[in-house]
Amino acid sequence: MELHDLLRSLRVWDPEVTALPPFDPESAPAEPLPLFASWFADAVAAGQTEPHTMSLATSDEEGRPDVRTVMLHGADASGWSFATHAGSAKGRQLAARPFAALGFYWPVLGRQVRVRGPVTAAASTDSQADLHARSTGALAAALTGRQSEVLSSLDELARVSAEAWARAQREPDVPVPTWTLYRLLPQEVEFFQGEQQRRHVRLNYRRTDAGWARELLWP
Repeated sequence: MELHDLLRSLRVWDPEVTALPPFDPESAPAEPLPLFASWFADAVAAGQTEPHTMSLATSDEEGRPDVRTVMLHGADASGWSFATHAGSAKGRQLAARPFAALGFYWPVLGRQVRVRGPVTAAASTDSQADLHARSTGALAAALTGRQSEVLSSLDELARVSAEAWARAQREPDVPVPTWTLYRLLPQEVEFFQGEQQRRHVRLNYRRTDAGWARELLWP
């Protein structure tokens, strides 16, 4: 099937697999984090595949946007956190322009959450603790390093990765100095609930000097 025809054949929020729950913004909490935690738990309970993955958008030194899918490592009063090597493309971009946006999409519930704000790098002790709390595979990948560099062949990747796996199993507490935990402190958080009649509910939180302001947005 041609791409055009394939696209036209697809449907959004098939009622056989998607439940669009009602969302009353009047009942939403005064701050976004409790609502995010509630929606995240709902996504897990609904069987959403990998609900902790998110799109991370950054921009380079020339202001050109970039985006990729990464994993959420945590969310608390200090911000929404993720991790990468400081020398990776996103690490370099964040060093040049320390501002980013996150996007979560949970299609099983027709929900999105968008987060924007400045990004800071956590202390090295926090970054290493985050890494060593994860799986052996995560440590092996971090030890492999060279993220975003040009790769000469898949054979080279297999060799270096095998060495990294062996070291990760042999030294589970080995430090990876370039591994960095980043925290995005939200200035805006938008909650989007899809609606079958396309009357989508969008609740936006904005950080102000007086605290969080809430506003509805047109779909």
